[in-house]
Amino acid sequence: MSMYTNFQEFLTGELSAIKEAGLYKGERIIVSPQGAEITLNTGQTVLNFCANNYLGLSANKKLVEAAKKALDTHGYGMSSVRFICGTGDLHKELEQKLAQFFGTEDTILYAACFDANGGVFEPLLSEQDAIISD
Repeated sequence: MSMYTNFQEFLTGELSAIKEAGLYKGERIIVSPQGAEITLNTGQTVLNFCANNYLGLSANKKLVEAAKKALDTHGYGMSSVRFICGTGDLHKELEQKLAQFFGTEDTILYAACFDANGGVFEPLLSEQDAIISD
């Protein structure tokens, strides 16, 4: 029996145990715009308690139109993380406008809350600090 086969059997067993314990989380495939209610590919409409769409802006008509315009002028995605070569002029323009709006010296945008936590916690805290984050 090859190492690959052994490993595959091990993973299959682990996955079966997770499913038997009721701990397996299957994907729910969303087929509607993000909102308080979403529709799944099963046809079921459910309350959405897990999105990062805190302000409800993901389906905002003005933002969708602005995104379409940006696609025409800048293409799709930055093709890299910001610190390598993923910072665009639109990022900087929005950061400047946000800084002006909030009356701050500067602003930095993060693509995800996880990234923002790292951007704040890592420079300010040490290994002696405890972080509780949801």
